[in-house]
Order: sequence, then C-alpha cells, then structure tokens
Amino acid sequence: MPKALLLDFGSVISKSLFETLPDIEAAYGLEPDTLAWHGPFAPDKDELWSDMQAGKLSEREYYYTRSSELSKLVGREQKIIDIIQHSRGRGPSERFVRPESYAAVASAKASGAIVSILSNELELFYGKEAMDGISLLAEMQDIVDATHTKILKPDPRAYEMAQDALALPKSDIVFVDDQKKNVKGGQDYGLTCVFFDVLNPQDSYNQALALLGAEPIQ
Repeated sequence: MPKALLLDFGSVISKSLFETLPDIEAAYGLEPDTLAWHGPFAPDKDELWSDMQAGKLSEREYYYTRSSELSKLVGREQKIIDIIQHSRGRGPSERFVRPESYAAVASAKASGAIVSILSNELELFYGKEAMDGISLLAEMQDIVDATHTKILKPDPRAYEMAQDALALPKSDIVFVDDQKKNVKGGQDYGLTCVFFDVLNPQDSYNQALALLGAEPIQ
C-alpha cells in the first residue's frame, strides 16, 4: 500500500472561490450573481474557465483576470489574496476548510500514512496570517508551496520536490488535485493520482483513502 497522501490545498482542502462566491459578493456590496465565476460548477457559463481547462491560460492567469474584473467593479485594485482576506477574514479561516478534509486526513494518518501538501499558490493566495489559523495545516509533515519554490505543477520538478520532502519512492505516494493537468503531471512523474471532483468531495477523498488502505469517511 502507498504510505503518503499528498494533497493540493485550494479546492481540495479549502473550499473553492466558486463555492464561496456569495461571501465575496456580499463582502464587496455586490448584488447576487454579479460575478460570472462559475468554474467547474457551470463550465458552459464560464468561457474563461473552459479556456483554462483547454490549456489556453494558466490557473493563476484565470484568477488574475477575475481579480482584475472585480477591481474595475469596485474601483480599487484587488489581488486574489485581497479578495480572499476581504471575504473570509485575515485571520483563521476554518469555516472555509472542507469538513471532509479533516476526516480524510485523520483517516489517512490512522492508517499510518504521512500527509503533506503540494500547492501552487497557498501563501500567495491565502496569506501567512490565515494559514497560521488553519489547524489542519499543523497535521502536515511538509508543505511544498510554489509561492516560495517558484516551480508550479505540472512541472515535474514540483512533484520531485514533494517526493524529496516525503523521502519515499514514487509508488508510495497518492497525489490528489482538482486540476486535471496537475493530475496528469503527477501521473507522468510516476505518482498514483486521484482527480478531486469539487462536486463530490467525499467520493474523491474516499478514492484516495482506498488506495492507502484507510477507512472511508462518512
């Protein structure tokens, strides 16, 4: 059985911005449905998301474009970290962490597995202050964050850094990500990978836990 669970952060551990869009609109005094950020929940209504999935732009470019649109609406520059902190608060953001992630991490660790994070924008988008208030991050053995490494998934060097931090062979690592290109990158590198479907968080986690021989979450 694999011995490590390697998780993306945004959308896998933390709820996506699409799921908390009402909080964003309320925080900026916007009417409901003002922002056309649909992502995987209605890709046919979000051309920019479809372009990103097709490889026409990066995930960062997608969110940078959305933050630019919001900046124009509210009349001041807002980066993604500003949007997250303004809608979720600068401090602890536990209520935006998926409840399934707590159970999944507990189950993985109970089975004897190591749990770590491989993220492209953890501190860049969420900020150190918010990170310090998320108790689940203390359960991680390592956090490899491209905010600091500057090496983004699906670059194979990103997976290599995560593997080096875990000090395990590739066959012992189950990697979970909500972006198909990152999942493919992990597969190409030689990891066992699970695509995280934000429409079915519990099922996605249970797929990964089954590979670890861990108990499913309810």
